Amino acid sequence: METAEGTPPRRLRALPSRLANQAALAANRIVDQALGQAGVRRYHYALLAASEECGPSSQAALGRRTGIDRSDMVATVNDLAERELIERAPDPADRRRNIISITPAGRRELSHLDRLLAAAQEEFLAPLPAADRRNLTDLLTRVVDHHGGRHG
Repeated sequence: METAEGTPPRRLRALPSRLANQAALAANRIVDQALGQAGVRRYHYALLAASEECGPSSQAALGRRTGIDRSDMVATVNDLAERELIERAPDPADRRRNIISITPAGRRELSHLDRLLAAAQEEFLAPLPAADRRNLTDLLTRVVDHHGGRHG
């Protein structure tokens, strides 16, 4: 039986791991485009979200919470600080560490990014009704949790 050119073999189309990867590629493209509208990347969003949720934290703690590598964290903090979306101050308990806090402008930007990402999620999940979306999120959460992944 011949398949259309460009159509992956049936064996590949039936592999959950491949399907998850293909879905992740589409999701990343859609999310990157949405965040790009605001001139930010996923690391920017992750750092703002973690800072807003956790309150003032060390760069190292935020890096662990978000999964952002130390070298990428420095660049991301620098970029967000230049935009006045976060503040960096020496830790009074340990002057070698910086404490990162989200600013009011950072909270406004995070709210804007949340709206952009909500629209991106809508675009990504467009072919699924609401119940299937919830089910997919639950199933993916269980797979990620089982494999020790972080929801970052």
